[in-house]
Amino acid sequence: MKRKPVRRLLEMIAAHKLLVAGVITGAIGGYLYYYFIGCSSATCAITSRPVNSALYGALLGALFFNAFKKENKETLE
Repeated sequence: MKRKPVRRLLEMIAAHKLLVAGVITGAIGGYLYYYFIGCSSATCAITSRPVNSALYGALLGALFFNAFKKENKETLE
């Protein structure tokens, strides 16, 4: 009975694998942007901290990868 939530989580991840890939890729990209380019002073809201940069990258990655998702025509009607 305890494995049911884990199975449900894995099914949800499998159903949204493109979105999950976008979030992971964006978070890595955001952190790399912070590491190599980000500003060292606290004047930059997004790139001054690695957490902010990774979260912003994850959001952009999710939006970008979601653009490639195919819509089911039956659900649109």
